[in-house]
Amino acid sequence: MNDIAARYSRLSDAFAAVVATVPEERWSSPSPCPDWTAREVVGHVVDTQGMFLGLVGRELGDVPKAADDPVASWDAARAVVLADLADPERAGTAFDGFFGRTTFAEAVDRFLNFDLIVHRWDLARATGGDERLDPDDVRWAREATAAFGDALRGDGVCGPELTPPGDADEQTRLLAFLGRRSW
Repeated sequence: MNDIAARYSRLSDAFAAVVATVPEERWSSPSPCPDWTAREVVGHVVDTQGMFLGLVGRELGDVPKAADDPVASWDAARAVVLADLADPERAGTAFDGFFGRTTFAEAVDRFLNFDLIVHRWDLARATGGDERLDPDDVRWAREATAAFGDALRGDGVCGPELTPPGDADEQTRLLAFLGRRSW
C-alpha cells in the first residue's frame, strides 16, 4: 500500500471510529460547520468522496444515505475510495483539478485526507466525542493548508482565521487557523 492509500486508510478508520460512537440522540446536534448538524457533516464527507470519484469518471455507486444511516454510509463510501487507491491504474487516473493537472490519489491526499482530519474534529466536537487529533496529522494538515492559498477562505470552505490563546497547543492553533474555536 502506498503512502497516500495508507494515510487515507488510517484517517478514514479514525473518522469511522468517531461516526460509530455517536449516540443516536446527538446526530441532530449542531456542528462547528455553520448550519450543519453532526449527521450533515457525515453526509458532506460522503458526498465529497463521490465528488472526487466523479472527477475521474467514477461514482460511489449505491451507498446508503448518511441521512438514513451515517455509519453504513461512511463505511460504504470509504470502501469505494480505498478500492480505487489500491488499484494503481485507478489511483493514477489523471484529471485537470482545482490546482491543475493531478491524479486521483494526489487529490485524495490533498483534499480528502485533509477533510478527514478536520471533519473528524467537527463531528467529535458536535457529539461529545474524543476531539484529540494525532499530532502528526495536525502537522500534516497545517502543511497541507499552505497549498490551498486563498481557496482556503472561499465560500463554504473555512471561516476567517481566529486568534488562539497564547499558550495554545498545535491542534488548537490549526483549528483557529481554520476558523474553528476549540477553547
